[in-house]
Amino acid sequence: MVVHRSFGQIIKEIANVSDEDLERALQIQRGTHEPLGQLMVKMNIITERDRARALGRQWGVPFVEIGEDRNLKENEDVKRIPKHLIQRSRVLPLSHTSNRLTVAMINPLDIFTIDQLKLVTGMEIDPVITIEEDLNNAISDVLTSNEQIDKTIERVTVEMNATAASVAAASAVITIAANKRDDDRSVDQLRELVDDAPIVQLVNMIMRQALSDKASDIHIQPELDRVRIRYRIDGMLQDGMEVPKQAQAALISRIKVMAEMDIAEKRAPQDGRISLNLNERSYDMRVSTLPGAHGEKVVMRVLDKSGITISLGKLGIPTLMLEQYDRLIRRSFGIILVTGPTGSGKSTTLYATLNLLNSPEKNILTVEDPVEYQLPGLTQSQVNTRAGMTFPAVLRTMLRQDPDIILVGETRDPETALISVEAALTGHLVFSTLHTNDAPGSIARLTEMGIEPFLTASAVAGVLAQRLVRAICTRCREPYQPSIEAFRRLNFPLETDKITFYRGAGCPYCRGTGYKGRIGVFELMVVDNEIREMMLQRAPTHVLRQAALEAGMIALKQDAMEKILEGVTTMEEALRVIYAD
Repeated sequence: MVVHRSFGQIIKEIANVSDEDLERALQIQRGTHEPLGQLMVKMNIITERDRARALGRQWGVPFVEIGEDRNLKENEDVKRIPKHLIQRSRVLPLSHTSNRLTVAMINPLDIFTIDQLKLVTGMEIDPVITIEEDLNNAISDVLTSNEQIDKTIERVTVEMNATAASVAAASAVITIAANKRDDDRSVDQLRELVDDAPIVQLVNMIMRQALSDKASDIHIQPELDRVRIRYRIDGMLQDGMEVPKQAQAALISRIKVMAEMDIAEKRAPQDGRISLNLNERSYDMRVSTLPGAHGEKVVMRVLDKSGITISLGKLGIPTLMLEQYDRLIRRSFGIILVTGPTGSGKSTTLYATLNLLNSPEKNILTVEDPVEYQLPGLTQSQVNTRAGMTFPAVLRTMLRQDPDIILVGETRDPETALISVEAALTGHLVFSTLHTNDAPGSIARLTEMGIEPFLTASAVAGVLAQRLVRAICTRCREPYQPSIEAFRRLNFPLETDKITFYRGAGCPYCRGTGYKGRIGVFELMVVDNEIREMMLQRAPTHVLRQAALEAGMIALKQDAMEKILEGVTTMEEALRVIYAD
């Protein structure tokens, strides 16, 4: 196949890329030798869709979108290719005409795979290119079809019942029934069960489904007569499959073995970690068990080990606020705090910040509990209380490591807070997180920890507060009229005839929720001379807040309103996440 035009020429037409951005990417490429399209996606110059379209045009291959097609698992064409080949080669049949089969691929120039598909199907192959993420999600859906899940669960149930029957025949004392507790199985029996193929397949399906749906957490929750599997997607828990009670012991034990936990210990909580690879990406799962009335509950936090590649500009920070934040993080010393509740995206913001600041001239050290994402060029240390690696202990050692920038994963005790303040006052730039409701509230929190106001006023440069709201699904977005109560609670003017509000109608792509993905809502308090003087006078939080607003601080609620007016999120979602007086 003859290529007539370069990727750079095509992408300029497709994505309106400027000559300056293209030249900047080409300069970096000369040093990294990375494919230009892949590099431009990482630099947030183009989207993955732009890249796929440009490659398709360059290679003379049609581009198709398969993200909205959630009925592939019922598509008869999918059955023309064995599932193991679909998984290994990352291909997906879409349709056929006569003796020709259309197959979605990431690399439609892969002649070896195309020849292999010809041999397997006996048909001519017409390759098309698509978005890699959409293809991987569609393949995961096919591999974890409802039919396959049902068959695997049925096999697990049969295996468990057979085991119960054999044990009962061997000893009348031991009986294993659906309503019995996990404790009734001996450790030896559990060790045998966790290696059985049906249990292995079931656990793999549960994990694959979570990664396909971009779930942040997997909940395995034993109940009286069943085991519920739930996934936290875009911050909301959603029901997944149900597993028979008979399989509970083997299911939980399999996960504990993978996480290197003690399967004999069922009365005390345990923590572990699972590492796995899927679709050429590495993932970690932080595993936590908690004994309950009906057995051990397991929660797995999903972490993408490949790291954070998102830029600050993609987090949703308003342009003016982003300029202020950029000036703050360019300082040579001081503390910058990021505040918000658990799960509000603080770690993502800090990693994106360190990505921006990371350079060969900077020595960046982090202490985290645990290290969630691995960033090249940084020294990342993990808290280990048993080994004496506490936040204060590691932080003291870091100050002897000639740091330029320090990230303290969480300021959770007075000693850590004091060392961070001292580090900032001795010429280091320190980033950390706090759990407070808003930006001004962090000052009172430091005072409660015993930090004197004159130290806080001298050390703290700024505080960024944030929340995460679900974004409206772009594929089913429709105009609507919110309730009057929503207007009142957000202090919106009721004369809104000229404003169009949007919501998601619900479609297969967003699983009927009307939302797909999340975006941040922010407020940034820059500590200027006036606020510093108030801090020295121990001014209460509401006074600091009023002064910050008068100085131009955009409040969380204001940023949420802007995103509602832009059609990014809904009024109901803003009310759910941000308390409105």
